[in-house]
Amino acid sequence: MKQKRNLALSLLLLVSAVACSKNDSDTISSGTTSNIDSTGIVSATAEGSAETGANADDLLENSSFTNTVTIHFGSTVTITNPLEASGVTITQSGSLVTITSTAKAVEYVLSGTTTNGGVKLYSDNKFKLTLNGVNITNTTGPAINIQSKKRAFIILADNTTNTLTDGSSYATSTEDQKACLFSEGQLIFSGSGSLSVKGNYKHGIASDDYIRVRTGTITITGAVTDGIHTNEAVIIDGGTLNITASSDGIEADEGYIIVNAGTINITAADDGIAASYEEGDTSIDPYVTINGGNINITTTEGEGIESKSVLTINDGHIITKTADDGLNAGTAIYINGGYVYSYSTGNDAMDSNGTFTITGGKVIAIGSKSPEAGIDCDARTFKITGGIVVGTGGATSGPTASVSTVRSVVMGGGNANQIIHIEAADGTEALTFLSPTSYSTLLFASSKLKANTTYNVYTGGSVTNATSFQGLYTSGTYTPGTKGASFTTSSVVTQIGGSISRN
Repeated sequence: MKQKRNLALSLLLLVSAVACSKNDSDTISSGTTSNIDSTGIVSATAEGSAETGANADDLLENSSFTNTVTIHFGSTVTITNPLEASGVTITQSGSLVTITSTAKAVEYVLSGTTTNGGVKLYSDNKFKLTLNGVNITNTTGPAINIQSKKRAFIILADNTTNTLTDGSSYATSTEDQKACLFSEGQLIFSGSGSLSVKGNYKHGIASDDYIRVRTGTITITGAVTDGIHTNEAVIIDGGTLNITASSDGIEADEGYIIVNAGTINITAADDGIAASYEEGDTSIDPYVTINGGNINITTTEGEGIESKSVLTINDGHIITKTADDGLNAGTAIYINGGYVYSYSTGNDAMDSNGTFTITGGKVIAIGSKSPEAGIDCDARTFKITGGIVVGTGGATSGPTASVSTVRSVVMGGGNANQIIHIEAADGTEALTFLSPTSYSTLLFASSKLKANTTYNVYTGGSVTNATSFQGLYTSGTYTPGTKGASFTTSSVVTQIGGSISRN
């Protein structure tokens, strides 16, 4: 076996000598394997926002609703209203039900099916609205229209499926009618049931205040504009959101978005998640903070996650596949942890119009061709103090050596579906990555790159017994392919090829 390896090596060297365009170091294959280990990756002090949006008033358990009104839709509408003489008035026009309430501590329970009905609710006080297996289609307006600025606790009753559908055109009204499920006030979703919303006219779910999702499964399909739209904020604490929208998946038009936990799956034509206020009011801070959760975003035209000010990712599992930027922020991007993957087919994978800071996490940025970059921060401060970073594209912003404590290397191109592997001369692995696309520039940064150490670069080869995140191998055994360039980390940023954006 050893003789066969020596013979193969001799033949390879002979080919190299004939092909004068390459030297020996370009074509020699190593016969040793390398263990892949990501346990030594350090994290530094987190930066950016740690806001969770906690508010005790949003907890259903902190409120009591002792009075119950029931509305059941069928061939007729059956209403049980024990508060008729105590502040709750209910009127009907066919299956269109209007509730006007001055009472406190009221729970409204909706059930049954109507193909041409709806619920409009006016309330002077906060209330609980339980969807207990209700199916409402309103051909001339919202399925549920809450004309109250008070807090509405929307409960998806356990083991129920609830469906709301609006019409493609609404009857003329002087009141706001922005969505299939619309409220002037806060909407707080909880419960273990499910809700399906079809937004045929405009948004799927909208509030002129804020929306909070604590638990439950909410599916929004075919929203003509946004899946979820608010003026002030969107806060996701848990549950599952499945959104398909012709504009944005989730948009806070004049406020912020916080994701603490839960699963979010978005397919949108425009942006996936956007805090996108553009009116110039300096009192509004349109930020996005992600503290956890599983987020999967696909866009056909827009950006994956956009903040007009600061975008902070503290944790979570985030995948964006977009036509425009995967991540975009107007002021700064901070990544402090989690698994973050952005793949853009037509622009930068991650783009900050201000500064960019990475203190931890596994960060993979797959940008488009030149001049687009894997990571772009417009030649402003790009600080890396922790985590592992892989960025590919036509170019990259160069890490700022004066503030970065993690070493990085910028190198030239590679092919799609080809492994690139970096290891020290003693065989210690630094990077093993399988790129989904070809690229002309690769940025790699990690605490696995040690000072004043020589590293060898290999292309091709194979990995066995592996675990990985979007092509970044985190464990396994690498069998080398072709040995190429070598470099020594004599400075914080080493460039051996590729293009560093300086504009």
